Amino acid sequence: MAFFQDPSRQPFLRVPASVLWLIALLIGLHAARILAFPGSESDGLFDTYGFVPARYTGYNPGTVMSRLLPFVSYQFLHGSWSHVLFNSVWLLAFGPAVARRFGPLLFLLFFLICGVAGALTHLAAYWGSTAPVVGASAAISGLMAASFRMLPLGPGEDSAELAPLLSPRILGWTVTWMVINVVAGITGFGAGPGPAVIAWGAHIGGYVTGLVLASPFDRLAKV
Repeated sequence: MAFFQDPSRQPFLRVPASVLWLIALLIGLHAARILAFPGSESDGLFDTYGFVPARYTGYNPGTVMSRLLPFVSYQFLHGSWSHVLFNSVWLLAFGPAVARRFGPLLFLLFFLICGVAGALTHLAAYWGSTAPVVGASAAISGLMAASFRMLPLGPGEDSAELAPLLSPRILGWTVTWMVINVVAGITGFGAGPGPAVIAWGAHIGGYVTGLVLASPFDRLAKV
């Protein structure tokens, strides 16, 4: 761990341990899933632990726990190596700023809440769908939104205060992110096979939640 503590290293190399452990968990769980449930055997796993909107509309509802667990478990399943590696790189890019500012426990809680919000948004957008959704993209979208608010407002400014929600920079990035995801949802651009891709609505839900919750979590981290 001395590598990450060496002050002579550039800041982007000092990745918080909580981010590295989360990446390791995502990759490790995917590797375990590939080994334990090769090929089509994963379909049942996705149906059980992926997020399936129809589960909440009377289609094979199951128990209370089987309906609550997927809000979290879907975030730790991925459809392919490219899916989990892409999300890991994305997490490495946007996770460190949030982890440093919030601390490891609040960072993980923030990650999970943004993922849950993404699932709720997907549920509203795809009510009754029987297709399972998996991946950490919605949660990472929330981290991206929070990290945007943590950047300095301009040259010479510090990052002690979060950027206001209605600042030009945040509004510009938000509109850009919304357009990218809506276009992706309409055209299917960037979609991979099977359940490997989080729906555009989940991305937007996680992002908006990250924007809004960054302030209360920031205050909580300073207590």
